[in-house]
Amino acid sequence: MKTSNPVLARLGQAAERERATGYAPTGPYGQPGYPQQYPGATGYPAAPPTVTPMSIDDVVVKTVVLLGILGASAAAAWVLVPDALLGVAWIGAAVVGLVLGLIISFSRMANPALVIAYAVVEGVFVGMVSKAFNSLYDGIVLQAVVASFGVFFLMAMLYKARVIRATPKFVRGMVAAMVGLFAVMLINLVLALFGVNTGLRDGSPLAIGFSLVCIVVASLSFVLSFAEVEEGVRMGLPQRYSWTAAFGILVSLVWLYIEILRLLSYFQGDD
Repeated sequence: MKTSNPVLARLGQAAERERATGYAPTGPYGQPGYPQQYPGATGYPAAPPTVTPMSIDDVVVKTVVLLGILGASAAAAWVLVPDALLGVAWIGAAVVGLVLGLIISFSRMANPALVIAYAVVEGVFVGMVSKAFNSLYDGIVLQAVVASFGVFFLMAMLYKARVIRATPKFVRGMVAAMVGLFAVMLINLVLALFGVNTGLRDGSPLAIGFSLVCIVVASLSFVLSFAEVEEGVRMGLPQRYSWTAAFGILVSLVWLYIEILRLLSYFQGDD
């Protein structure tokens, strides 16, 4: 089983182990040792008949569910968390969300419970960030939400039309870009805690340029998620792996929303 995507490679290996320990593949007439192939698949063994393979519809449903959970959690945090605890809740949710996200990303097994917990925690984070920005710039949250989903659907159409393809070179470049940006943001955060202003988040031209770069990379990361879904379906991953695919889409959406929210705030003035 070969794939250019490192995340899918790990998931594919996990799925193969599940099949090896619990099921024996059979051929079209029940003879052992000949994995059944789905129509159109090339080189990817399908899931055994006793395992329901994931589908694109599964990922769509799981993504909608996660967005609903995140939205409900964000709304609850907005209403229930007092302003005096806004900063504590913001930072706490960000740290817990980061830890859960790393566990899910590097885990070799699909864990729906962890993905749902991540959506709840990220909902608190998004709710607190949104409340803070909205208290300064009324209406900015709605603008950021509309822009985020607009970018998401645009990227989905571009991917469907094959205007943008997840080639091995594209995947490697995106992984390098995301790791680099994460490192820069982490360093900037640590320096900010010690009172050092790097100019990346203060509304300066440098900050605007940095946010634009983050928005572009976050938008292109959807291509990786869409490719993961298609490749996971071809590989015949079990249905619960659709939670992992939906998690990838959710991460990109949250990142894109936060960056758009921040960029819009730079143009709101001092009122």
